[in-house]
Formats: sequence, structure tokens, C-alpha cells
Amino acid sequence: MRAFCLLSAFVLGLALAHGQQKQAPIFAERVDVERVVVDVRVLDNAGNPVTGLGADDFSVRIGRTPVAIESAMWVGGAAPGDEAAPAGDAGSAAGESVPDGRLVIFLIQKDFEPSRFVGLMRMLIESRNFIDELTPRDRVAVLSFDTQLKIWLDFTREREPLRRVLRRGILFESPQPVADTYKKKGSDPFFSDVSLMRRLDPAKAAKTYTIERALLAIAEALHDVPGAKSIVLLGHGFGRLGWTGVAMEHGYEEARDALLAARTSVFSLDVTNADYHSLEAGLQLIARDTGGFFARTHLFVEQAMKRLAGAIAGHYVLFLEQPDVAPGTHDIRVRLTRGQGTVFAKHAYVKPTSVR
Repeated sequence: MRAFCLLSAFVLGLALAHGQQKQAPIFAERVDVERVVVDVRVLDNAGNPVTGLGADDFSVRIGRTPVAIESAMWVGGAAPGDEAAPAGDAGSAAGESVPDGRLVIFLIQKDFEPSRFVGLMRMLIESRNFIDELTPRDRVAVLSFDTQLKIWLDFTREREPLRRVLRRGILFESPQPVADTYKKKGSDPFFSDVSLMRRLDPAKAAKTYTIERALLAIAEALHDVPGAKSIVLLGHGFGRLGWTGVAMEHGYEEARDALLAARTSVFSLDVTNADYHSLEAGLQLIARDTGGFFARTHLFVEQAMKRLAGAIAGHYVLFLEQPDVAPGTHDIRVRLTRGQGTVFAKHAYVKPTSVR
């Protein structure tokens, strides 16, 4: 009898082990469908953010396909100058740990041509005033581009280094070697838990010879940083003037797609002293594609800076169902279903081949 029980237990053990081996592939083949995340800014006519909106206040189309909005979440302060609300809720909903405070990158297109230099000096002054209005939790990085990408400051909460670089460094000095500003949270009030320098190699930046490649390098450095980021591009434009107008240089689409993947919007502030010029097309296109805006600054600089403050003050995060569209690049349109306001959201959506 005892031998029979032992034999039965042995057979049962083999059966259970065999059953577990057969069930293993079921868990290995499980696929979770990711949601599409779209960052949306809504401004009123005065340049202030429009708050209090929900999912029902927006409609989204990707290509010709309407896309259901699962939820909408506001991230940031109620108005420019307000203390920004923590972004942790949005990060939790998206399954990511979002850095506390806003992330702003100043990218300064440096040129001493007279029609550009005066406007650049003006915008550097305005930028110093702008950073004084940011909250203590916000972090700012500063880069410039002339014939190559130059790194002046990694993300920092300290304001004095920013003022110094914008006041004198950009125009009259050369950047010093920049250390990684990443520090663990502790007693240092200026700790930074994000860094450009972790992925933006200065040697690689020195070999970045076009503004398109510069934008690509920045986007790649920001890719693993969760949450929405903003690039303030103080520039005179880019692109190539041909017989049929301005065409983007090779590498624009790659840079645009990388910025979209990094959830980074570009706000293009044109420093050129002109009502119109051909190279503004590049500034307009990159802003439109990534969910920022373009503004001329030679006449209405205060209006441009107010809109910038309103746009960076806060944004909505829309969580969408996966659209039934083919892999590749598609137009995306976000509109208000009721109420008034100007919507700024990315105009291009890239569906990867790995998502069905």
C-alpha cells in the first residue's frame, strides 16, 4: 500500500510538472497594447493657458480615423507664474516616473549677421527675464548652434549660471566643459534627477554640423527622460532655398520623429529683423510638427514671451486608444469640441511597426 502511494505521488508530480511546462508559453506570448500619449496646450487670446478641460472637450483624428480619448489630465500650474503642480499623477497614469517640475531647453542659433544679431541680443535679455519667472522646481539647460552644437549648461535649478550664460557667455565666450549635473536627491537644494549629458556626448555634439542634426542629438538625449519637454529655439531659421521655395535639408524627418518620440515640443522664436524671410519656414515647420508655435519677435516680443510662458505653464496629457492605421507617419489633429482657445499639439504621429 505504501509503495502504491509513493508511486501515485511520483506520477502526480510528473503530471503537474508536465502541465506547468505546457502552460508557460501562454504567459510568454502575452502582449500589452500601449496607449498613445499626446501632449496638448490650449491658450486663450491673451496667451494664458485654458484650464478645466476634460476628455470630452477634445477630439482627435489620426489620418482620417477618429480616435477615442480614454482620459485627459492637466499637468502644471493654473497660470504663468503659479507654482507648478506636481506631475506625478500623469506619470503614474502613463506608467512612468515623471521628474518634478518643468524641463526647458534653450537652443540658441548664433549668428552675427546684423539683421539677426540685434534680435538675438534682444531675445537673450527677454530669456533672462523669462527664467526669473520659473518655479524653483523647474530645470533649464542651455545649448547653442552656429557651425556645431555647443553645450553650455546641463539641466539645472540654479538661476545665476543661467543668467550669466545668457547675459554674456553665448555672445562673448566659449563654453567650458560641462559636467553631468545628475545628483541624488538629498541636502542639495539644486539637485537634478535628469541630465542631458548622460546621453549627449560633447565630442559627438562637436561633429553636429547642421541644425537638423543638432535637434536630433538633443532629442536622442531626451528620449529616456519621461514626461513632456520644451525646446525654446531662438533662431533665424533653417532649410534650403531652391527654385520651388524652401526645402528641408536631409535629416529633418529623422529629427522630427526623434522629437516626437521624446515628447518634446519646439517653440520657435524668430530673431530676424524682418516681416518675412524664406528661412522662417524651417522654424514654422518644426514648431507645427512637434506641438509648439512660431512667433516673430522684432515687433511684438512681449506678446511672444507671454504666449511662451502660457504654453509652458501647463498642458493636457491625452491618453488615446491605439488607432487602426498602418505603421508609418500620419497626420494627427487635435481640436476642441466646445469652448474657445488655440490648440497646440503635434501634427505628426508615427506608428511603429511593432504595434498592431
